[in-house]
Amino acid sequence: MSHYSLVIRNGTIYDGTGAAPVTADLGIRDGKVATVGSIEPGSIENPVAGREIDATGKWVLPGMLDVHTHYDAEVLGSPGLGESVRHGVTTIVLGNCSLSTVYADADDCADLFSRVEALPWEAVHSAVKEHKTWSSPQSYVDAINQRPLGANVAGFIGHSDIRAAVLGLDRATDPTVEPTAAELGRMKIMLGDALDAGFVGLSTIRSSFSKLEGTRWPARLLPSTFASWREFGALNDILRARGRIHQSTPNLAKRSEMARYFLQSMGLKRRPLKTTIISAADVKADRTVVRMAIAAAKIVNKLGGDGFRWQHLPVPFEVYADGIDLVVFEEFGSGAAALSIRDVMKRGHLLADETYRRTFRKEMTAKGFKVWHRDLYDAEIVACPDASVVGRSFGAVADDRGIEPADALLDLAVEHGKALRWCTTIANDRDDVLDRLQQSEVVQVGFADSGAHLRNMAFYNFAVRMLERVHTRKFMPIEKAVHRLTGELADWYGLDAGHLTIGSRADVAIIDPAGFDGTSGEYAEAPMPGLDGVNRMVNRNDGAVAATVVAGHVLYEYGSFADGFGTTLHAGKFLQANNS
Repeated sequence: MSHYSLVIRNGTIYDGTGAAPVTADLGIRDGKVATVGSIEPGSIENPVAGREIDATGKWVLPGMLDVHTHYDAEVLGSPGLGESVRHGVTTIVLGNCSLSTVYADADDCADLFSRVEALPWEAVHSAVKEHKTWSSPQSYVDAINQRPLGANVAGFIGHSDIRAAVLGLDRATDPTVEPTAAELGRMKIMLGDALDAGFVGLSTIRSSFSKLEGTRWPARLLPSTFASWREFGALNDILRARGRIHQSTPNLAKRSEMARYFLQSMGLKRRPLKTTIISAADVKADRTVVRMAIAAAKIVNKLGGDGFRWQHLPVPFEVYADGIDLVVFEEFGSGAAALSIRDVMKRGHLLADETYRRTFRKEMTAKGFKVWHRDLYDAEIVACPDASVVGRSFGAVADDRGIEPADALLDLAVEHGKALRWCTTIANDRDDVLDRLQQSEVVQVGFADSGAHLRNMAFYNFAVRMLERVHTRKFMPIEKAVHRLTGELADWYGLDAGHLTIGSRADVAIIDPAGFDGTSGEYAEAPMPGLDGVNRMVNRNDGAVAATVVAGHVLYEYGSFADGFGTTLHAGKFLQANNS
């Protein structure tokens, strides 16, 4: 019998702590790191390992973490989570933005997830209806562990999930309803049960973008947005006592509300509350926002115990739209009204109506805080049956036609519907600002939204793209960048991941820097697993990721997955958070 199941030879090993790398062999046995050093070669008759990988010239690092995903439905039907695994991610965190599938039934889950995360209602509904065997957080964990996971899974319990289960989705989204003492008590018990089962914390949401789908209560805000701060405070007390995390999406239009998050996070005369909020982004619409956000977080942490982190996407925030199907239209009334109409003909009639257009034009150019810059000269048409407009901005088309840019957008959307495809970058377009953000102590690398917004954005390879930026621009040491993507996140979330030391989990990414060719941000699509006829935006770094290993299993190498991946091969597990 071989001494090791896998030996990775002669790689440049980054251990995830931020320490300088060493060139060594890595020996793996029983899913754990057994040796970091020099391993004598074996022979044909007596091999030292069941499998060897030559990592000469390559970086061997802990498998990377993606802490902001919406894989909650996908993990049920396609548990390999291949789009993350192929990019060296070995642990994902789901249950973000108040959304999880632990307590709510299939109808409620589909209504909760579909519009805000731009997922097909039928896909979410069928995944939960077909696979749900659980009735509690612990039985959910058991069910996830029975699936042939590729990447490891960790999770938040969603506040909207809890609220819908306790109040019913109708009452949970009624602004006149306040939970009774008994109902709030039940929510606290449900949160405690989730923490007992190893969930990393509670996710909430306050964003006015976040609305229900379906036929029952369409366009109502998600349940979590209706909670009082008294309700949040009661749940936060449980998190604080257990050393667990509050993840949230604030209402960015109400900046003063951020003070409540800061006060909840601060540890004055009590234990700090670990809090992670989206997002530290260099927003084109207002260049002052990110500076103020970073400054405020530094003050809060200095005064209150270093518990606050902004989540940050470390690449340009480029988004695509089919017609007007894009979440940023939710931020103003006429845009949200159009998104609320799913029937193609009815939506077209609305967009063609002059009264509606007057409102749309006014709101598109209105002053005040906005996430999307709404500059239609900065929005490129990438596909359209009318070939004459492809490669041009809506502003340029409008100039040719002698109309307003907003009318050019609406005219093309009415004429071509979802066959009109366009893109824009809403944030993170300045390299020097990105460099500073990725080194800030109040910033946490994440917010990829993996598994959501299938036709709008693709950041599955954000970690590899960050490593490529660091390698190319040299604005921080590689070992620090690796730490930010691995050990720093694992330690903050209390997860057994992110390190390559003796006895640690053998979750490994082998990166080939020769594959850093500048193409990692290029547009690509691939069929969505389990959804016939649906293509999603993806990324491809097939030359940069030499291999991804989970618990000693080689799951992926240079564009190819192992036999049985996502079907019979059980590699990942549900990682339970540790109290801290």
